[in-house]
Amino acid sequence: MARSLRIEYPGAFYHVINRGNAGDAIFESGRDHERFLECLETAGERFDLCIHTYCLMTNHYHLLVETPRANLSQTVKWINVSYATYFNRKRRRQGHVFQGRYKAILVDADAYLKQLSRYIHLNPLRANMVENLGGYSWSSYPAFIGKVPPPEWLKTDWLLSLFGKQRKAAMRNYRRFVEIQDWNTVENPSGNVVGGFLLGSDDFVNWVKTTYLSQSKFGKEIAQAAMLKPKPSAEQIVEGVSKAFSCRKEELIQKGRKKNAARDVAIYLARDLSGESNVRLGKFFGGISGAGITMRYNLLAHQLESNRRLRQTVGRVKKEIINN
Repeated sequence: MARSLRIEYPGAFYHVINRGNAGDAIFESGRDHERFLECLETAGERFDLCIHTYCLMTNHYHLLVETPRANLSQTVKWINVSYATYFNRKRRRQGHVFQGRYKAILVDADAYLKQLSRYIHLNPLRANMVENLGGYSWSSYPAFIGKVPPPEWLKTDWLLSLFGKQRKAAMRNYRRFVEIQDWNTVENPSGNVVGGFLLGSDDFVNWVKTTYLSQSKFGKEIAQAAMLKPKPSAEQIVEGVSKAFSCRKEELIQKGRKKNAARDVAIYLARDLSGESNVRLGKFFGGISGAGITMRYNLLAHQLESNRRLRQTVGRVKKEIINN
């Protein structure tokens, strides 16, 4: 299996995630958290790393970082090794602290900085670790809303500038952006990742592909580069299914008669290819529930196992949609 691509260039932004080996805790005490933050501070000084958002959980961490010197691999390796050495020495243990390679998603900051920072900051709430995000000491969120002074190495200006010209007003607006809504409805931006490592607009994806991906640079890994095509939208999928089944698009979107095979295929492929949440797809397909989308998907998946002709049809339609 090919290793994930690591594209590095000056000024690149990344969402970095790393987990404990076998899901084990990597932060067992307040001092552990403090030590990791010290590693981040030193990395900022030593490697010119710009840290825009962070969140330390029990068995993993999230970082949203910028690399002016195109040195992500070198920087994250240093952070992980430095922290793992401390962690093992403190506990008089040996072995891996982190699980395999860290995950690094190359990010179009202009398009996703706001949404990604919110998703990262909401982690303690999703994990039922806190009821009040502002009281979670091991993320950058308290600094962004003015609860604590930001450390010198945390870059808050750019993100806050997207929420207002005056700093105090920007902090209030950012807090509303993160907290004043049902956090269950906040979409995970990683659902829009293409090629397993790239999050951005179509223009950004095409720019990265044209500028940094070539046969000469990546050899066998070019197969992964071929995956860098934006995911088809639900509208594109419905259009493709309507052509394949010679039916009107309205017949696929609107709730109506039962045993509508074309509609079932459209729902199945939309869930499989679009990256949209079940809730959004439910609204798109005539206002059915997210659970209804899952039920129809599972039903067709079961039929595909035993119906060779249907499997061939769905495969053909899927291929045509992807290659369009």
